[in-house]
Amino acid sequence: MNSKLLKTLLIINLFFIYSCKAQTTNEYITFYNDLVPKLNTIVPNKTQFYGQNFSNFYNELQNKNVNIVMLNYDYKNELSSEYYVLRLFFTNINMWNVAIDNDFQLPCISITFQNEIPTQIVDMVRQYQGQWNPAFAQFFSNMKIEKIDFIGVKGYNVEDYSE
Repeated sequence: MNSKLLKTLLIINLFFIYSCKAQTTNEYITFYNDLVPKLNTIVPNKTQFYGQNFSNFYNELQNKNVNIVMLNYDYKNELSSEYYVLRLFFTNINMWNVAIDNDFQLPCISITFQNEIPTQIVDMVRQYQGQWNPAFAQFFSNMKIEKIDFIGVKGYNVEDYSE
């Protein structure tokens, strides 16, 4: 009798686990399908922000109800030791993991600035654990944009990372 009960509980738990994974996957797809059309309305006009302050681009994101959740910074090229690139992400780490686990696209925006990002970025990202907040918006506000790339905006299950 105990054996039947344990088997039944195990089967119920397995169904629960798979149902939670499916729900999370569906939540990610819903998130992606809500976000990406908003981003894609900006793509054709991205060059209008070249040479402009980041604050102008940030305002456009806010006008489209695009919420930045996380960020990171990077070098302009592999040989550089100076930070010029800001990457913006729109989901938390849990949804990020869902995307990775399912080989889904993770939409992000890569912004290259005309001038080096001040080195304070390292301490700020560490202090705020990479979570976007108004301090970052202010920090980047007057930095001039050189280039903007939208990554992962062709469909959540499309392998093409270009715009």
